[in-house]
Amino acid sequence: MYVPEHFKLGDVAEQHALMRAYPFAALITMSDAGYEVTHLPTKLKSEGALGVVECHVSRANPHWREIAKNGRGLLMYTGPQAYITPGWYPSKAAHGKVVPTWNYAVVHAHGTAEIVDDRDWLVRHVSELTDQQEAGTATPWATSDAPGNYIEVMSRGIVGMRFTIERLEGKAKMSQNREIPDREGVVAGLKARGDEGDAKVADLVASEAEKARKD
Repeated sequence: MYVPEHFKLGDVAEQHALMRAYPFAALITMSDAGYEVTHLPTKLKSEGALGVVECHVSRANPHWREIAKNGRGLLMYTGPQAYITPGWYPSKAAHGKVVPTWNYAVVHAHGTAEIVDDRDWLVRHVSELTDQQEAGTATPWATSDAPGNYIEVMSRGIVGMRFTIERLEGKAKMSQNREIPDREGVVAGLKARGDEGDAKVADLVASEAEKARKD
C-alpha cells in the first residue's frame, strides 16, 4: 500500500485501535485460480509482537481449504471514509487550484493463517466474538442464552482461523496535505453534511489539524 509519510497511521496501538473499532475485514489470499477473498468478523488478540487475529468462515466456503495449503494472506480493515468536495476549502475562493478527494483510514495486516477445526475452540471463539460485538448494547446477548448445546451444534458449520500478523500498514488520509483553513473548512463541511461516517472523519481531520498547530 502506498503510504506517504504525512498519511501514515501512527504506531501499532493506533493501528490496533482501528482494527478493533472496525472488526469486519476482508481476508485476501492467492491461489492457483487467482485471488480468493472472504469478508468476515474478527477478534484481535494482543499476542506476539503485532497481534493475532481470530476469525472463522463457513465450512462450505472452499477458501479455508486454500488457506490450509498456503496460509499467507492479507487482512484488510476499512475505517471511516468520506468524499471531500473542494467547495469546502477557503483556498478555492482564493485561487481555485483545488480538486475533489476522498478521506479514509485503513489498516492492512499481512501474515499467516492456520486453520483451527476444534469444537471447544470454536465455541469459545464465537462467544468472545459475540461479547465483543454485544458490548454497549442495552441488553447484551450471550451465547449462553441459546438453548442447550445449540451453539456447539451450530459451530459444526464453521471453521476457525488464527492469523498471526507479521507486518502492519496503516494509512489515515485526513487532509494533512491541506493548510489549516482548508482543514477547518473540511471539518465544518462534514459536520454540516452529516452523511454516515462524516462525523468520525471530521473528528479525525480536526485531531490531525490540532497536531499540526502544535508542531
